[in-house]
Amino acid sequence: MDITLHPNDTGALYLQLYKRIKSLIQDGIVQNGTKLPSVRTLCKQLGVSKTTVETAYQMLLEEGYAASKPRSGLYVIHHHYGQHPRVSSSPQNSEPARQQYEQDAKPQDAVIDFSLLTVDGESFPLRLWRSALADSLAANSRFIHEYGDPKGEYSLREQLARYLTNSRGAVCTAEQIVVGTGISNSIHVLSRLLGEGLAVGVEAYGIAQVRTIFEQNQLQLIPIQGEGDHHELTFEQLERSTLQALYLTPSHRPAGSPLPYKTRQQLLQWAQASGSYIIEDDYDGEFRYYGKTIPSLQGMDCHDSVIYLGTFSKSFTPALRMSYMVLPPKLMEKLNDLTHILTCPSRIDQWAMELFMEKGHWYRHIRKMRQVYRRKHEWLIACIERCLPGKAQVTSDHAGLHIELTLEASCRPERLIELAAAAGVRVYGLQSPDLPGLNDKPKLYLGFGGITDSDMSHGIQLLSEAWTPVWRH
Repeated sequence: MDITLHPNDTGALYLQLYKRIKSLIQDGIVQNGTKLPSVRTLCKQLGVSKTTVETAYQMLLEEGYAASKPRSGLYVIHHHYGQHPRVSSSPQNSEPARQQYEQDAKPQDAVIDFSLLTVDGESFPLRLWRSALADSLAANSRFIHEYGDPKGEYSLREQLARYLTNSRGAVCTAEQIVVGTGISNSIHVLSRLLGEGLAVGVEAYGIAQVRTIFEQNQLQLIPIQGEGDHHELTFEQLERSTLQALYLTPSHRPAGSPLPYKTRQQLLQWAQASGSYIIEDDYDGEFRYYGKTIPSLQGMDCHDSVIYLGTFSKSFTPALRMSYMVLPPKLMEKLNDLTHILTCPSRIDQWAMELFMEKGHWYRHIRKMRQVYRRKHEWLIACIERCLPGKAQVTSDHAGLHIELTLEASCRPERLIELAAAAGVRVYGLQSPDLPGLNDKPKLYLGFGGITDSDMSHGIQLLSEAWTPVWRH
């Protein structure tokens, strides 16, 4: 318990101390039952005499603000114990305030959320991660008082380079990797490297929630619609554009299917010919449930045209707030003059992740999560086939943490989302819902990473009932 006297207070010291403690008790900052500091402790803390503290304490005892317990000390008595204190922002009252906030933030009815962003919390390797934190902290304790490399701990970047080379088919070194605090941070750094106002193409028929982040960083956003039923980007289409960069999720697009090999070659050809960059967001490229994992576009690039973005948010936990970029060498040289804009995660978390990967836990975790999400993926499709027979077509290439749903409904996706919300279910649409060609059969997207089997089953049943009025006949 910290008790301080204000330097502008006047009057005898014992009166100042008495009034200060009394005020803390009345305002609820010191809770009922709190033990007051011993006379000796408070004398040392405030630099006052023993008589000053004993006199103040005696006044509190006489007025009933404290009670003495033999061989234990003085304890606070709050006259309004059980009522709401006058000051609710104190640390002692933070728990009731937090509970009230959480209660107010929750909707009245339980919501089943097919979020595209959440992951399976039950599968987090808590024991192994706790061990990695403790062991890495002990091993690096002599550096705990120092700032780290603004580009990220070199040992972690070495592990990332090894992982990306072996598992994602990337071609990179530790020197090309920059560790950051999430996709927002990565795009902020890119906006400074590439120049604010840069024209960046984003697939119009996409669900990646990065558009606002691009705009916040003063990048000019240009939707690219693509051609054909699958809205594939073509070399001819890009050649007619004025794009200076193109943002893609080649390993997992809205329908779950990766970009074909031929399209990838055409995109790289365009980037080389135009001097543009391709920003490859590989946000859940690790999760392919059947067949061979699709290698990254960066691994096919022979002319340093691809900027690779990765994160631990989908494969591990978003709570870690750790991402990474693989930059072409020429951009790394430019970054040397902009290191002041870099924001790294905690060194402790970086050390822990480096050790987690070095011991092989990371690779085992990815294999385990592929099995978890494969089962969830199959269960969601089974629920849809059971509850929405003939009304919904699942488009999925057995990858990622979401599916695309094409519905036999006579309305726009926004209406379906509204009906779902009214039934207590959250589903999601395209980031650009006003594009042509969306009136025929609406498409929605359901994530399954962070939802339980029972909620999945119940949620699809609720959707079946909510959408009954708009089915095509």
